[in-house]
Amino acid sequence: MRKFNIRKVLDGLTAGSSSASQQQQPQQHPSGNREPEIQETLQSEHFQLCKTVRHGFPYQPSALAFDPVQKILAVGTQTGALRLFGRPGVECYCQHDSGAAVIQLQFLINEGALVSALADDTLHLWNLRQKRPAILHSLKFCRERVTFCHLPFQSKWLYVGTERGNIHIVNVESFTLSGYVIMWNKAIELSSKSHPGPVVHISDNPMDEGKLLIGFESGTVVLWDLKSKKADYRYTYDEAIHSVAWHHEGKQFICSHSDGTLTIWNVRSPAKPVQTITPHGKYILGKQLKDGKKPEPCKPILKVEFKTTRSGEPFIILSGGLSYDTVGRRPCLTVMHGKSTAVLEMDYSIVDFLTLCETPYPNDFQEPYAVVVLLEKDLVLIDLAQNGYPIFENPYPLSIHESPVTCCEYFADCPVDLIPALYSVGARQKRQGYSKKEWPINGGNWGLGAQSYPEIIITGHADGSVKFWDASAITLQVLYKLKTAKVFEKSRNKDDRPNTDIVDEDPYAIQIISWCPESRMLCIAGVSAHVIIYRFSKQEVITEVIPMLEVRLLYEINDVETPEGEQAPPLPTPVGGANPQPIPPQSHPSTSSSSSDGLRDNVPCLKVKNSPLKQSPGYQTELVIQLVWVGGEPPQQITSLAVNSSYGLVVFGNCNGIAMVDYLQKAVLLNLGTIELYGSNDPYRREPRSPRKSRQPSGAGLCDISEGSVIPEDRCKSPTSDVKDNSFSRSRSSSVTSIDKESREAISALHFCETFTRKADSAPSPCLWVGTTLGTVLVIALNLPPGGEQRLLQPVIVSPSGTILRLKGAILRMAFLDTTGCLLPPAYEAWREHNVPEEKDEKEKSKKRRPVSVSPSSSQEISENQYAVICSEKQAKVISLPTQNCAYKQNITETSFVLRGDIVALSNSICLACFCANGHIMTFSLPSLRPLLDVYYLPLTNMRIARTFCFTNNGQALYLVSPTEIQRLTYSQETCENLQEMLGELFTPVETPEAPNRGFFKGLFGGGAQSLDREELFGESSSGKASRSLAQHIPGPGGIEGVKGAASGVVGELARARLALDERGQKLSDVEERTAAMLSSADSFSKHAHEMMLKYKDKKWYQF
Repeated sequence: MRKFNIRKVLDGLTAGSSSASQQQQPQQHPSGNREPEIQETLQSEHFQLCKTVRHGFPYQPSALAFDPVQKILAVGTQTGALRLFGRPGVECYCQHDSGAAVIQLQFLINEGALVSALADDTLHLWNLRQKRPAILHSLKFCRERVTFCHLPFQSKWLYVGTERGNIHIVNVESFTLSGYVIMWNKAIELSSKSHPGPVVHISDNPMDEGKLLIGFESGTVVLWDLKSKKADYRYTYDEAIHSVAWHHEGKQFICSHSDGTLTIWNVRSPAKPVQTITPHGKYILGKQLKDGKKPEPCKPILKVEFKTTRSGEPFIILSGGLSYDTVGRRPCLTVMHGKSTAVLEMDYSIVDFLTLCETPYPNDFQEPYAVVVLLEKDLVLIDLAQNGYPIFENPYPLSIHESPVTCCEYFADCPVDLIPALYSVGARQKRQGYSKKEWPINGGNWGLGAQSYPEIIITGHADGSVKFWDASAITLQVLYKLKTAKVFEKSRNKDDRPNTDIVDEDPYAIQIISWCPESRMLCIAGVSAHVIIYRFSKQEVITEVIPMLEVRLLYEINDVETPEGEQAPPLPTPVGGANPQPIPPQSHPSTSSSSSDGLRDNVPCLKVKNSPLKQSPGYQTELVIQLVWVGGEPPQQITSLAVNSSYGLVVFGNCNGIAMVDYLQKAVLLNLGTIELYGSNDPYRREPRSPRKSRQPSGAGLCDISEGSVIPEDRCKSPTSDVKDNSFSRSRSSSVTSIDKESREAISALHFCETFTRKADSAPSPCLWVGTTLGTVLVIALNLPPGGEQRLLQPVIVSPSGTILRLKGAILRMAFLDTTGCLLPPAYEAWREHNVPEEKDEKEKSKKRRPVSVSPSSSQEISENQYAVICSEKQAKVISLPTQNCAYKQNITETSFVLRGDIVALSNSICLACFCANGHIMTFSLPSLRPLLDVYYLPLTNMRIARTFCFTNNGQALYLVSPTEIQRLTYSQETCENLQEMLGELFTPVETPEAPNRGFFKGLFGGGAQSLDREELFGESSSGKASRSLAQHIPGPGGIEGVKGAASGVVGELARARLALDERGQKLSDVEERTAAMLSSADSFSKHAHEMMLKYKDKKWYQF
């Protein structure tokens, strides 16, 4: 399987490169009708691909750390990712190349560095003093597994505990091992007959850095004297230890155990704990059971923290420890403060938590002010200073996955009034009851946002919600949330659910979003074959009756010319030739009932509410359209959607056909099977056949993209499942027979425009271009009544024009250029408030059909042509209009297929951007389709990426990189160059707070009463060298290179000076290392020579 995938990727690579090497193929025309030359300004050097930022909650988090001076939070994940958070708007994503899980993170407090420990037994030192953090050093343990690390404040010696129970010491400056080792057998000596298990805790006594507390999993704790190299005390308890924490005075510590107990020990009384608490144990008469009688065991307490305050009782904060009989209870964080115990329920299981304290010094009163709790799918910050422990309002965009994302759209360069409008209606949706304090994680500085244009990301979700995000200047902030499900009746429980559902779960899931930023009209298509049209309003309204239309999109055919569009892949046995009678729909593949009695018919999948609906300011329902069951057959999911505010029309299609609705008059204008669109021009000569019963099981369509289905159709059969598909098989025989494939022709692209409908047209007129999965483009002419009142009284006349164009592969995108090569956007009506009567109402209405683009006038010459740009899964064509000659053609890929194609603006010009299933991102000039960029970007892809990848203007693109995160990237060379300045800075120079004033604080590194010269103890001179086979040092790529990147910012000169010093320092340290290596080899030579001399000293010459 592995081999197959790699080969597939290589195929993709060769396919991509071969397609890019093909030159565009201009079609030859008679000399009298030559295409005018259009000056194209975009060149290859305008393009460069790079990732910009990653937004959202870190997927599968596994570790947490906080720098209390810099006020920076770090989160590590199971896939080796590292996310760093400072003040809102300052965040950063890094990745360990190995992809191994992060098991622990340790900041070098206020040093701008971080140590990560990974599950593959490597330690890495990250430099955070640059905008894009990089690894300076790595250390790979070869013989032992790393289980726990501890770095004392202001120390350069990192303690590393292992699975064998030993402790090694690493110099974080050079990332080399000290010769000083604490062996497990020395630590426990005769106190236990068996191995004590892995090291689960290491910490130094806050008052005496020379004493190290070591916790072993089995329940043994050892206080080790670093100077005398022996254990002072050993504490044993018969339950496994999960964590240990000190009281700041260094006289007591607390342990959490696997039976849900906490034991508090006096350092000098190792015989038994001074107190044993079971926070969630059973109580008798209000008191916990006395010693000797253990309460019923509880779940393990996974972590405990012991934090003191000057003015009151200490805080004991713990996760886990609930009793076993609390079935269904949510995960809890318990805060014990004096006599009060607060149990704070969490929505997801707790991965880790940290108490944020006023001081970085462990030997001072801690003064805790907040607890940061890392959950499986959320980050929660609890205010310890306020009664009731309220949570802080989270300013980071971590709620992308609140309900799984099913589709995305990205809009750069929106109208400037749009973000304030969405923000003002979204501000009313804010929850109450948050802490009144400022968010305490506020380190770092914002970047200089060079890009000032507004950007909006829209995400559609499995629960039917739609979220609008402000994505300007590489930040992300939620603006507004729309709940589309509220127009439908909700079933109370599973038994109560209507039997018309066509999906097993998430019946409201959003599949397609069509949005017009200028008019603010929004249209969504959902998984239950429903379409909802929304208008934006700043006024609250109460809708007495929700306007609703039902559409029956399946045809019983009476003649051969217009056979029906198929409901599902037909039965393998083809129905006999021409049949003038209507074909009775089958209720099930095995039964051939000719009567439709008792079958579900004319019922939609969801029930629209019949009670008045209060609609808050924001997006308000204009019309609900639902496809209905036909003769026991469920409606097929919608595969394409378009809305036009200037024409007042919405159109959508599926694998049966197409429907167009006038949303102003609330009338269905067009309802045709796909084959009927061709009229007598059907190239396949298709005949009617019986549809097959096809309930769509949850999960179908996410696993594979087969020839019979199109990406948009598969967009979210079960949006919550996240099935990886590394192969993207697309074989023509995989799902349907070759005879059947033509009949599964779905509508895959729709585009309203004002252009030439037929070859003979002398002037452009409103029309709809329709693309299908078989590569056909059909044109429908629109005859619109005049604006004003007439628009609401006279019907819109819709008629197929007979124009048919053909491409290879399903049609994905269409756009139109004027004679100079500029993009002609669809006409739109500028937004105005509809819920307020205006005096100039008539005047406004008369402007209704105002196309925004400068449309050619009706008296224009025929030479004033337009170009249609059509992109399919396989190729792109530029068609000259009205002649319909192919001006340019480009075969994009032979062996793969395009997942997403967008016509986008960049550097005052436009281009076609494509993302292929083989991982290539390509751009082509317009109109000549010259290849400008071809980069292999995504190694192997999956359905989530296929459903969410989108390009937008100004060289921006995004996709959902994990179920919880959006990855943004740019294909603009200018943005890549400016990125360094736009990124925020994590490290800012901050003075370390003064140490607690205790008179006897003299240590060089430590903050305790008894300081320790660790250099003297762990340095090479006293402890010797560590065994070379124990760990391997790997220099990181982030040394000088990382700083060079930072040298181009505002503080360029300073950075360059620092860079010169760093380079000099690095060269000096290289020389030093080489000298040390020479000394070491000389040392080793003299040692061996001495050993040889001793060995043979007393031997006679004949004994050699």
